[in-house]
Amino acid sequence: MVKKNNLDYRAQVLAEALPYIQKFHGEKIVIKFGGSVMQNEDLKHSVADDIVLLQYVGFKPLVVHGGGPEIAATLEKMGISSRFVEGKRVTDAETMDVVEMVLAGRVNKDIVEHISRAGARAIGLSGKDGQMLKACPVASRDSDDLGQVGEVESVNPLPLELLEEKSYVPVIAPIGVGDDGTTYNMNADAVAGSLAPALSARRLIFLTDVKGIMDGEKLLSSLTPQEVEQYRQDGTIKGGMLPKVEAAVEALQGGVEKTHIIDGNRPHALLLELLTDEGIGTQIMEASEDG
Repeated sequence: MVKKNNLDYRAQVLAEALPYIQKFHGEKIVIKFGGSVMQNEDLKHSVADDIVLLQYVGFKPLVVHGGGPEIAATLEKMGISSRFVEGKRVTDAETMDVVEMVLAGRVNKDIVEHISRAGARAIGLSGKDGQMLKACPVASRDSDDLGQVGEVESVNPLPLELLEEKSYVPVIAPIGVGDDGTTYNMNADAVAGSLAPALSARRLIFLTDVKGIMDGEKLLSSLTPQEVEQYRQDGTIKGGMLPKVEAAVEALQGGVEKTHIIDGNRPHALLLELLTDEGIGTQIMEASEDG
């Protein structure tokens, strides 16, 4: 039997969520889903449940996912070696076929299945569908040929807007297409950072493997873009966090109100960050932002 004080606490949490539900009713949010969260079935169910609940209370969620570990494992099984330049997987035509098969196939449909089983209507797409993500090749600093590694050149949000109007949850694999029909493998963080402003999303949330942006053992709970640049320059922000903060700042510059970097290993992280006063991760916003 649940203790009375526990019931009181639950009631308090539900009451605390009300103003956030009112504020975000009808608003679009982009969720970047990746990292070890995608390797854990319990966490995938938790994220899917959160997404469905958010949609039921009036949010309009869209999911962008990665899949690096799955790609690496499949390439290894097929005997295809991987080479990285500046943290990017060199993607020749053979590798691109595997990347597309894994991202737009197995990973994408697995996420769609989890969200659908949780109670929403999800639909899986890649950036090639409806030419949503036009891409151009990325050049390395040392002029190494990265092959079919691309970056977002432009976004066509219409297919996603049509799906959201019909209460579907779009799930997007980070694959784009060039003007000549070439398929490109793209960074999922960067794709999320481009999609959010193109869709006029209110929030952009990155589910990661860490608590947020850390300064040693200290969680930096709130940063401005200017502070982000300072921490990037002094090396506090580095490695896999760099593409996330770059995408976050790009989204803010495009009109997104606030971006969040949170620990996806914590059950119901999305609800805790979006529907409670405390939040759990790092939020990046302009200094004038007050909510």
